[in-house]
Amino acid sequence: MSVESSDLARLYPLDSLREETCQQLANEASVAEYMKGELLFRAGEFDGDTLYLLEGDISGDYPDGRSKKMSASSLQGRYPIGDSQPRRFNATVTSPRARVLRLDRRYTEKVIAWDQLSRNEGFRQFDPSPEGNRWVFKLLQSRAFHKLPTGNIERMFQRFEEIEVKSGSVIVREGDDGDYFYVIKEGAGSVSKYLDGAESVVAYLVRGDCFGEDALLSNTTRNATVKMMQDGRLMRLGRSAFEEVLKPPVVEWLTAGQASLLAREGAVIVDVRMPAEHDQRAIKDSLNIPLYRLREDAAEQFEQDKKYIVYCNTGERSAAAAFILTRLGFDVYALQGGLASMLRKAERQA
Repeated sequence: MSVESSDLARLYPLDSLREETCQQLANEASVAEYMKGELLFRAGEFDGDTLYLLEGDISGDYPDGRSKKMSASSLQGRYPIGDSQPRRFNATVTSPRARVLRLDRRYTEKVIAWDQLSRNEGFRQFDPSPEGNRWVFKLLQSRAFHKLPTGNIERMFQRFEEIEVKSGSVIVREGDDGDYFYVIKEGAGSVSKYLDGAESVVAYLVRGDCFGEDALLSNTTRNATVKMMQDGRLMRLGRSAFEEVLKPPVVEWLTAGQASLLAREGAVIVDVRMPAEHDQRAIKDSLNIPLYRLREDAAEQFEQDKKYIVYCNTGERSAAAAFILTRLGFDVYALQGGLASMLRKAERQA
């Protein structure tokens, strides 16, 4: 079932995104219909989806007997359904039918982080032209970046070098040493390999496709030749930059227990989610500074002699926040597992 960007634009925190970002997430989202009595998920399950209730009602039943009702027509219906991992309750449809939107959680967090980071005046790679950032969205989905920490997103885009290429140009040649990693920003190319003594085209590359990572990751020679089929533009990272951005950012992670101890010693807890998310549920006494405002507000609100603990829902945005604040010279830690880990700790102590 197709998803309209307008469906996402009324949901938190997706309502803060640019139209093109909402449209990209809509392209990747799916909507499923459930009947009364069907389960969306069970308590204790781990999964990779963020769910929103677009139509209908559900009941959230906790293992300890507590329950809560959620309706798509209420304000609560604009927030994700129990987005903690593992799931904290059984989600059961109570209306005759329900429509539920699913998004890949980690990709959504990466796209939200990029959308916010790219609003900064000094961000080099945002293109305001129609579909000018389509290559970015596809890149963030690629296998090469499946495990890329969100904290490295800004570093990666700031290190990219853009080059113009002509149709017929050979960008990498099979058997050569690896020097650069490439992303096609505009244009198209072919991938060929020598098979049975003859060169054969085995794949085609279009905007957003990347190539060249295998030789850099494995320190071997190129395993294919890539030739441009059209004039275009490529983004590239040299070997040292590629190795840098694929390594975890300089972030020190804390468990919920460690974060609690540090907070009692005076560390400031900073929620880097959007205000609507903070208003719905947040760690007590936490300071709310959205990721996209962090650079501007840190200079005014942060002190060099204090320690800071940043958190979001899953740890994705906090990794980016920790990288930014560390580079600005602050003593910062990120909460491992996000808000859910702190809430679980509080429940165990209750």
